[in-house]
Amino acid sequence: MATPSRPLRFVILGTGFWARYQLAGWREVPGLECVGVWNRTREKAEAFAREHGVPRVFASAEEACAAPGIDFVDIITDADSHAPLAALAARHGRAVVVQKPIAPTLATAETMVAAARAAGLPLLVNENWRWQAPLRALGETLRTGVLGEVFRARLDFMNDFDVFANQPFLRTLPRFILTDLGVHVLDTARWLFGEPASLFARTRRVRPDIAGEDVATVVLNLASGATVVCSLSYAGNPYEHHRFPDTLALVEGSLGSIELAADGWLRVTTREGVRSRRVADPHYAWADARYARVHASIVACQRHLAAALRGETPCETDATDNLRTLRLVEAAYDSAERGAVIAL
Repeated sequence: MATPSRPLRFVILGTGFWARYQLAGWREVPGLECVGVWNRTREKAEAFAREHGVPRVFASAEEACAAPGIDFVDIITDADSHAPLAALAARHGRAVVVQKPIAPTLATAETMVAAARAAGLPLLVNENWRWQAPLRALGETLRTGVLGEVFRARLDFMNDFDVFANQPFLRTLPRFILTDLGVHVLDTARWLFGEPASLFARTRRVRPDIAGEDVATVVLNLASGATVVCSLSYAGNPYEHHRFPDTLALVEGSLGSIELAADGWLRVTTREGVRSRRVADPHYAWADARYARVHASIVACQRHLAAALRGETPCETDATDNLRTLRLVEAAYDSAERGAVIAL
């Protein structure tokens, strides 16, 4: 692994939609260097390298993972390819950063985690949602104890954004909103409120032109006795206050409430009154304005991942932690199919 005297060197596998933003995010973090990229379609990799000033295009994933002097492999491909690419990186003794979901099935993800643990290699998940500035501010406020005992909360992600325009493959997923977005929101719920003891979920497909579900409601029953409701929708219907990519929240406690409203407005209400502030996202020139909040969170997340790879801090979103989120996703599908509460 890198020492303070030299940068962390890495390669990128996959040059699709998100790769350009992750590379830009890494470049905002001091002490990192991308030495090359690989993509199944070489022409796309070459175009990516030219556009973003990456010095090398590898002929194969094997060649990329074997490149001398690299510290980790950043896998930015479809979920079906994560397990074989992570195994390839492990054979060359490389740490791995991987997209969510880390695998298409829970069983495959568990196998990946076990293999990384056996090899003694980091397997970290680029789970950036909880790193959005307004959500971090919400978490920090909760941890002050200002609400007393939290007994109920709501996390809402509902808007009419056309997510399929940049990622058309999402239309074909037989499991859609819970695997694509639910992973983010359920991970955030775990981070904010703790682990659930059981859950109940309902799903529905509203759009006729997609394969999977585009609406989901997941009720988490926490071990503490609190209830957290996560509402998700990409059904395309318009809303007055909900807009991409805001996650809105309402948290109720014995001493007051916290609302996270649109545009990052955080309002804390207690018997002493209401305190309001707007939590602004860092601005990056390379960010797509439509995804600005998400793209800013990439930098915060990857700064943390780099520190974890250097051994400076434990990783919040290593694969062992992320497995807990994937188990919630699987349990939500199970609950929706059976119409039953699922014990966890």
